[in-house]
Formats: sequence, C-alpha cells, structure tokens
Amino acid sequence: MLDLRQLRENPTLIEEGLLKRGLKVDLTSLKKDIEKLRNLEQQRSELQSEGNLIGKEVGQQIRNGSKPNSKEILFLRNKGNEIKKKVALLEEEEKTLSKKIKSIILHYPNIPYKGCPEGKDDSANKLIRKWGHPKKDENYKEHWQIAEKLKIIDTERSVRIAKSRFATLFNQGARLERALINFMLDIHTSKGYIEVLPPALINTASLKGSGQLPKFEEEIFRCSEDNLWLTPTAEVPLTSLHRDEIIPFNSLPLKYVAYSPCFRREAGSYGRDTKGLIRLHQFNKVELYWFTNADRSKESHQQITADAESILQALELPYRVIELCTGDLGFSASCTYDLEVWLPGSNAFREISSSSNCDDFQARRSSIRTKQGKQTNLVHTLNASGLAIGRTMAAILENGQQKNGHVKIPEALVPYFGEKELKPQ
Repeated sequence: MLDLRQLRENPTLIEEGLLKRGLKVDLTSLKKDIEKLRNLEQQRSELQSEGNLIGKEVGQQIRNGSKPNSKEILFLRNKGNEIKKKVALLEEEEKTLSKKIKSIILHYPNIPYKGCPEGKDDSANKLIRKWGHPKKDENYKEHWQIAEKLKIIDTERSVRIAKSRFATLFNQGARLERALINFMLDIHTSKGYIEVLPPALINTASLKGSGQLPKFEEEIFRCSEDNLWLTPTAEVPLTSLHRDEIIPFNSLPLKYVAYSPCFRREAGSYGRDTKGLIRLHQFNKVELYWFTNADRSKESHQQITADAESILQALELPYRVIELCTGDLGFSASCTYDLEVWLPGSNAFREISSSSNCDDFQARRSSIRTKQGKQTNLVHTLNASGLAIGRTMAAILENGQQKNGHVKIPEALVPYFGEKELKPQ
C-alpha cells in the first residue's frame, strides 16, 4: 500500500511513479481527503486532551471537599459529556473517511524503484545474464508430446474429474513431481531457509495484505460460504505469518521456504498454453520469502534471485535473467527479475520464476514492522519462485529428451527420483 504521508506531502512523485506503470491518475482529491483526515485526528486528539483535563479537575475538586452535585462539578461534568459527544462524532467521521481513503489506495500498485527500466510492455524488459547452452534442433518435441508417449500425464481424465486445464500425473510423472519438491526444499533449507507448510485456504485479510485483493479477485478461486480462498501462491500465507507483528531487528532477515499447491483461474489467458504443464488452474510450487530491513533490501533481492537460480543450475537447465520494465511489473513489486528457462521443444525461453522486491508495500498493507532501539520501521518483503514444479518438469522433459524416446534425469535429481532416465512403460 502506498504511504499516506508521501501521498499528502508529495503526490506528484506518486503520480509520476504510477505514470511509469501506465496509470495516469490525479491525486488532488485523495490528497484533500488525507489532509482532512489528519485535521479530524488532530481535532479529536485536542478534544480528548481537554476532556482528560476536565476529568482530572473534577477529581481534584472532589478531593478538596467539593460535593459531587455542586454547581461547579455539574458544570464540569456537563462540559465533559459534551466533549465526549463531539469526540464520538469525529471518530465516526474519521472512520468513514479512513475507509474511503483505504479503499482507493488499495487499488494502486507499488511504485517502481528509481533504476527500473522504463517501458510500456515486455518489449522494454532488460536482459541481465544468461546461463548454460540452449539446445536447438527442429526435431525436439514439446514436453506434452513427450509426456503423452511416456504415459505420465493425463488431461482427458482430469476433465472428467474437474474441468480443462487440470492435469493428473501417473507413475514416473507423479514420482518426478514429488522428487522435484523434495529436492528444492532440501537445497533451500540447506542454505538457512525455514521450511513452512502453510494452509492452502486463506482469508481475505491475507490476500489484501500481500496485494492480490482487491485487484485480482477474478483470478482467485473462492469458497464463498466460508469466506476463504484457495491460495494463488504461497507468497500470500507467508506474508501473513507476521501480519500485525513487530519482528525483532536481530531476527532479520527471516527467510522462509514453502511448498504449496497453487490455484489460479487464468482468466486472461484464454487459448494460451492449453496443452501440457505451463498454464494450469492447479499447480505445485516452492516459494522463497524474505522479511528484511530497508538497508539490506537490494542485496537481499540479489541473494533470493541467486537462490532461485541455483536450482536451475543444479538441474543443468539453461536459462536467462530478465529485469522487468515499469510497465510489466507485478502489482506489489518495485523491482522484478524473471528467470526464463529454455524449452528446446518450443524453441523459446519461458518464465519459471519471478523474483520480486516489494520494499515496504506489503508490510504497510499487513502492518509488519521491526524495532531497533526506540525506532520502529516497516520491514521490506521479497519473494521468488524456487521453482514452479510443473514448469521445471516441462524443462526436464524437453532438455533431457533422447532419440530413443527416453528422458535423461539431471544427475543431482537422480537420488530423489531413483532412476537415471524416464522410460516408456
């Protein structure tokens, strides 16, 4: 959530930041409301102070011998009651105005950081680095074609069970999925991450805190009778682990890793990636999440990105790192690196991880702070896929495909999978 003080004191800076993201807004009216809210708070505070002084005066006069029903005491008490009525009216006006302001700013995305590449769409994204040697051959098959021959994925039966864009894994496919989850969790916990297995059903406050609501309501599956939602990513429950808390400064950075099933409607992707594991309504993911202080925010972003990259390197999967431009940033992010893995069957790089620094945006929405001495500040939050399991499986199938129809398993994954190859059964 955007900073109310900054909106009040420097709305032009906010307008310029939003414009870089392609949003042209006029914050004049919002600024007036924020200023009015501050004046209301000041009036209420002054009246409450006056009321407290009257209460002390009443007590003092009674102790000095005045009778409780004397004219002086009754006058003071009537005056105090009038102040209480005024305070109550101001509090109600504050509550209404505060709700109005919050409902507006909850729809505004984070401001890009100063060095973020400027551009309207992904054509302005910036290549940071590449790793590995992409295989290129027109005879390479796509992962869903390989999976069908290996009989490890069945989408037709999934439609019978649920609907389209769900996948059921069998035999080696199910085992490979499980192996990847365990492999990733072990790698990350060996680096000091705390493993978490969060609920898959989450409340509205959690989604608002991380930035998914109210903006992306149509993308999330909802259990309306219970007012719960299916988590779109473990980023959401991990953000809320410390909602409304003060994290001790010496505990930072807090680094979490979580496996979770993820559920998304993919409402805006009709007709795209209808086959295979790239764009499903349900998929598994291992998520990395950091709480850190502002001074270490940038270096933390580099480290969480490197930790996500380490999985691709261990699996010997070629990839590239792309810095997203202002017009392509996610809602809560101020800076994002996408890791794009090479899929030789598609002859293209595809996103497999998004690593974002959200600075204090989510922390402000979730009221997550840290205290150093007498100073209390908002923490900074960072997240990265470490990695998306289905897309990792797709990359292994395409990069490991052999001419005899087998698929080579990356050496680091063999102890988890139990065999060196996937073979037709």
